[in-house]
Amino acid sequence: MKKAVVLVSGGMDSAVVLAMAREQGFSCHALSVRYGQRHTSELDAAARVAQAQHAVEHKTVAVDLRSIGGSALTADIDVPESPQQGIPITYVPARNTIMLSIALGWAEVLGAQHLFCGVNAVDYSGYPDCRPEFIRAFEALANLATRAGVEGHRLTVHAPLMAMSKAAIAQEGARLGVDFSLTVSCYQADAQGRACARCDACRLRAAGFDAAGMADPTRYAPAS
Repeated sequence: MKKAVVLVSGGMDSAVVLAMAREQGFSCHALSVRYGQRHTSELDAAARVAQAQHAVEHKTVAVDLRSIGGSALTADIDVPESPQQGIPITYVPARNTIMLSIALGWAEVLGAQHLFCGVNAVDYSGYPDCRPEFIRAFEALANLATRAGVEGHRLTVHAPLMAMSKAAIAQEGARLGVDFSLTVSCYQADAQGRACARCDACRLRAAGFDAAGMADPTRYAPAS
């Protein structure tokens, strides 16, 4: 089977991407990154998703982005609970570049020529590293900066959700049998993985299930 490294964050999007890669016949090596995010319940969710979907293995790599801060997810900045203009404060500087770089390194070690990630440019928060231009640029970099690329073993970066709405992602996950109750999308979930129902990630997720006509399996923390 063809090998692939799949970035798995613990959220609904990456869970669907993992299922899509498996359906396409890839032997999937799941990768999560502990980057200093506000909570680690999403990493617990990533482990559950990787196990439930029979990834060949699941690796978590630590990178301390909290040491540079600059985001409500990696610094002592309140997560906004209303829509923001422009690029929101929940954007983590260089996060997707760093995650894909780690995935790229592991792919070279594994002899895998395919990377999968769950970035989306339709129902998303406006992050610059979730655009198709970014994915194309990273793929070009991957083939310039690696031994595999230089020796003719072309690397491909797949972002199969790029043009899909959240509702379409939910429906695709349902078709593939993804158990969304295992996932955590909230920016400020509690230690049990219960969502706040107020942040941008929660709003997008809930709206997606609603538009898809699907029951929302998200566990929410009691209202305070």
